Amino acid sequence: MRVDRRITPPAPAGRPSPLLAALLYAALLTALPAHAEGAFTVTSDDLTPGGRVRAANVFDRGDCKGGNHSPQLAWHNPPPGTRGYAVTLFDPDAPGHGWWHWAVAGIPATVTSLPADASASGFLRRIGASEARNDFGIDGYGGPCPPPGKPHRYVITVYALKGDDLRVAQGRPAPMFEHEIGTLAIGTAQLTVNYGQ
Repeated sequence: MRVDRRITPPAPAGRPSPLLAALLYAALLTALPAHAEGAFTVTSDDLTPGGRVRAANVFDRGDCKGGNHSPQLAWHNPPPGTRGYAVTLFDPDAPGHGWWHWAVAGIPATVTSLPADASASGFLRRIGASEARNDFGIDGYGGPCPPPGKPHRYVITVYALKGDDLRVAQGRPAPMFEHEIGTLAIGTAQLTVNYGQ
């Protein structure tokens, strides 16, 4: 019986062995600050990532018979230096340049969640936030309402902002909000859902 007596050569000078490299990497991860333990994320009690929008969150006019309630949202692990937040809801599948359903700016850094129906209930006004005029021509939330056919994607984005000096006011068009938000964003978290008729 032949015994294989090969010996693994040592790693070249200056390079740690794979085992040592793995141990060093593990030690580095445990030494990182707590905020790096998780990514900046957004969750919802009302919406499931990749799932279908509930009737309560669908638009309430024309061919759509939903409740038009903005969904509950919560965000976690914002990046260091966050001084405020903004939230948008956009349909990238709508004809043309997409469709703005909601844009909110001026959410204080101390607020890390929005209750269901934050738009119509007055919650956003009470915390000093401003809502854009959406593409339905409404100041505030306008839920999904695509034409019949293939379901559309609806992308909720929470922006972590490095400042709170946004030059936006209640009722300005959503694309103006997006531009101002983009100038101060230091991180984003997204949740995508679907809806079709």
